[in-house]
Amino acid sequence: MWPFHRRGPSGFSSSSTAEEVTEGLDGSGLTAIVTGASSGIGTETARVLALRSVHVVMGVRNLSAGHNVKEAIIKDIPTAKVDVLELDLSSMASVKKFTSQFGFLNLPLNILINNAGILATPFMCSHDGIELQFATNHIGHFLLTHLLLEKMKNTTCNFNVEGRIVNVSSEGLTLKAFVSTRLMINQGELFQIMMYYCYFAYGQSKLANILHAVELSRRLKEEGVNITANSLHPGIIVTNLFRHRGFVNAILGTAGKLVTKNVHQGAATTCYLALHPQVNRVTEKYFSNSNLATPSSRTADADLASKLWDLSMDMISSCL
Repeated sequence: MWPFHRRGPSGFSSSSTAEEVTEGLDGSGLTAIVTGASSGIGTETARVLALRSVHVVMGVRNLSAGHNVKEAIIKDIPTAKVDVLELDLSSMASVKKFTSQFGFLNLPLNILINNAGILATPFMCSHDGIELQFATNHIGHFLLTHLLLEKMKNTTCNFNVEGRIVNVSSEGLTLKAFVSTRLMINQGELFQIMMYYCYFAYGQSKLANILHAVELSRRLKEEGVNITANSLHPGIIVTNLFRHRGFVNAILGTAGKLVTKNVHQGAATTCYLALHPQVNRVTEKYFSNSNLATPSSRTADADLASKLWDLSMDMISSCL
């Protein structure tokens, strides 16, 4: 059990669950995409949104696992509306295929939850030749958001309902002290395996998630579009995110219950940002434990956010 129970201004705390923070909320008529929905907090996010009558589209790398989750959700919630589409965020071609398939569903899009992520992998490159953690955690979601943005804008105009983009980041960005801004922006240097350290690369990709939300929010506000973009830290949850680090996974699996959240608590802040009226028109913010939080000072660096945006656009340009 998560030991810290003090409630914040929202009325929720680190021990609040996704069901608790969405209790009494009705998501009927809303459609949400949840990436990484076949395991961990992605599964719980999809389940709770479906419980609140949101039509959920699960983006999953493993279709078989995704369909198993869908069946479990429908067994638990017979009225649930759930679709499963293949999505490998380490491949720009897969991201583009996913957005095309989503278009064939002929659904509106109110909520985009960029949840999927990998942590501390050995040095590898994606299908597109990008360091795997940066490719999966940031670039894949950046491209996905870019390709779906017009659909979200049309939905907000046609239905007069606020759109919400939610980036799941991590306190892993506290590695900022060791990750230079130059390394963040000059992504090419990350290709050099001699410079690679898996946790620094993870922190870099998670910092990118926040900077993405910051710059996207700024641009949406300039356009006067009724779409918010926020990011969050879900807490430390024992999931298969640690599968590439057996020693860490073993520690978390034994003593971890004393200091970590379960998936029901880990998905709370995501579901809070997706549905709760307390965050209507709140944008460009960072949340933890379903409350406003203060991340690294680097996340407020507008110049860094702008440079990262330009870099990201260059990296996805071949797919547009």
